[in-house]
Amino acid sequence: MLLLPPILLAEPQRIPVATKKPENMDFESALTELESLVNQLEEGELSLEQALKSFERGIQLVRAGQQRLSQAEQQVQILLQQGEEKLVEFNPGQEDIR
Repeated sequence: MLLLPPILLAEPQRIPVATKKPENMDFESALTELESLVNQLEEGELSLEQALKSFERGIQLVRAGQQRLSQAEQQVQILLQQGEEKLVEFNPGQEDIR
């Protein structure tokens, strides 16, 4: 009779199936999911197939997050440029007579 180590008999750990595409998630939700995936991968208890799926999902989340950050940076730059055109230095005590 062949005896297998308990680890081979154990039920493989299940990863929750991602329901949202990363590009449809808000930044904070994507980051939370990414942190969870990293923790699961670091524990080292996933099968090779599950680890690869988690890694692939993580890459998708990172790319979507980078895109969101890039868009936010562009918005900030636009707002700053618009603000420079309209801002006038304030000197207390001096009236602006136009």
